[in-house]
Amino acid sequence: MLQIQTIRDNKEDIILALGKRNIDALPLIEKVLQLDENRRAAQTSLDNVLAESNKISKEIGVLYKTGKAQEANVLKEQTVKLKEESKQLSEALSSAEEELQTLLYQLPNAPHLSVKKGSTEEDNEEIFSEGEIPKLTEGALPHWELAKKYDIIDFELGVKIAGAGFPVYKGKGARLQRALIAYFLDKNTEAGYTEIQVPHLVNELSGYGTGQLPDKEGQMYHVTADDLYLIPTAEVPVTNIFRDTIVNESDFPITYTGYTPCFRREAGSYGAHVRGLNRLHQFDKVEIVRVEHPTKSYDALDGMVEHVKNILRELKLPYRILRLCGGDLGFTAALTFDFEVFSTAQDRWLEISSVSNFETYQANRLKLRFKDENGKNQLAHTLNGSSLALPRVLAGILENYQTADGIKIPDVLVPYCGFDMID
Repeated sequence: MLQIQTIRDNKEDIILALGKRNIDALPLIEKVLQLDENRRAAQTSLDNVLAESNKISKEIGVLYKTGKAQEANVLKEQTVKLKEESKQLSEALSSAEEELQTLLYQLPNAPHLSVKKGSTEEDNEEIFSEGEIPKLTEGALPHWELAKKYDIIDFELGVKIAGAGFPVYKGKGARLQRALIAYFLDKNTEAGYTEIQVPHLVNELSGYGTGQLPDKEGQMYHVTADDLYLIPTAEVPVTNIFRDTIVNESDFPITYTGYTPCFRREAGSYGAHVRGLNRLHQFDKVEIVRVEHPTKSYDALDGMVEHVKNILRELKLPYRILRLCGGDLGFTAALTFDFEVFSTAQDRWLEISSVSNFETYQANRLKLRFKDENGKNQLAHTLNGSSLALPRVLAGILENYQTADGIKIPDVLVPYCGFDMID
């Protein structure tokens, strides 16, 4: 969440930045600042009462030692009153802190200066594109029909077992899926990321730590009996490794990669654009996560973008990069670049990666800090990116690599698959 000191010091700038998200933040910001004033006043009063109580307690000890028990007993009556007063002030302070925390959770991150104001994905800026869109032969099929033709993904069987949005991968489809996971992990570890396996369920604190709660609780699967959430992305458990942690400045950069299944309810998603692999309730994704020094995080973000570019170049898939506008920016992100691969058979772009810098927003929730050169605790910056999300990459491969004889496998994946054609 946004730091209260930052809001106090840069009120107008924060309101202007949040305006890029089409939010009138003034009423909420003013309420936050008023609550903070109340909190600080309660803290000052409590500190004064406790100091007075301590002072009197010392005086009582001296009086008893010098045989002045009657005077000591008079002062003891004052400490009883001060104790009651401190209890009331403590309750008022806790109430103000809780209310302030609740309000701060409602404020999204302030967008980076480079983010443009906009309302929808139509206002996102295309900043880069690469790769030649293949010309498909007459009768080219979308991936859901190719999946059926070659018996590599069974969507109906998934409906039988679980429901819509839970496909079953079969034969060469399952092997291609496994190959992509291994390939992505290898590329990430070669780039210096440490591979890690994490739980696929998280507790409520973890959801709050990375900002999925309270913003996206309606999109998360909740195991109510155990009060656990199925993860929507590996970002949640991996980043929460550092909750309530003080790292050394010399530890930067901290880099992890991990494969997990991801679970999203995707409530309200209907229509032709969600057919096949376009939008699922369960899907596989390989993630990269970084914890960085604040002065290095945007260089790190650029490096993450280049890393994903290199993977797509090796897969030889046509793609473009978008800088998200304020209205399409995720709740916790300061700056996000979306990668989209072109689906030739569907004649549309499909998002396959988001690479984001959260600056101190998640770190403030997580209490993720480092000691600077002066020994003072500072908030770190967190970043994450899909490297990559599998369903739409797989859809792009099936559609863009289809031929009259079958579906070719990208050269870089052949050693992982053990075959070069789905036929």
